[in-house]
Amino acid sequence: MRSKEFETYLDHYRMVCPEITEEELSYISDALSISVYKSKDFYLKEGQVQTGIGFLISGLIRAFYIDDKGSEITTWFSKENEYVTDYPAYIRQNPAKFNFQCIEPSVVVNLPYTDMQEGYHKFKNLELYGRLVAEEVVVLLQSRIESFLFQNAEQRYLDFMSRNPFLFNRISLTDLSSYLGVERQSLSRIRKSLTKK
Repeated sequence: MRSKEFETYLDHYRMVCPEITEEELSYISDALSISVYKSKDFYLKEGQVQTGIGFLISGLIRAFYIDDKGSEITTWFSKENEYVTDYPAYIRQNPAKFNFQCIEPSVVVNLPYTDMQEGYHKFKNLELYGRLVAEEVVVLLQSRIESFLFQNAEQRYLDFMSRNPFLFNRISLTDLSSYLGVERQSLSRIRKSLTKK
């Protein structure tokens, strides 16, 4: 009998790739493991090779790097039902360039890299699922780049809040301002001016 965490993860396969078969899901299920983290625990540290891709069942994880001034620069937030990975490094099995730290107690379902790759070769729908997820990652990364090229700070803030309305009370202003590429004081001003509109 599969755990509820495994079923939550497999539901993502069913949602992304409705044609997936029970045989394919069983193959995935047999390879899965669960990791439980406390707040402030690291899921992955810069320089480590991620040997299994993580899917966040519950909790919230922040990705960041440390710049040449020693400041933590937030690059991403992973919430429930999203993958937790430095995807380009993971696919190449290179050391991660980012740290992934739990903002909240978190539960992650892990699929080993070797089983994922083997599944791509064995099952057409697993390969299709992998392609669709990879395409989504490309879209998200491109959107992040374009937000800095074509949006001002207020537009980035509004866009983030429209896509993540339930994260506002779960992340600090410091982390959010870092993610948006603005000083904390500037973010406070933006928020204040928007409440007056």
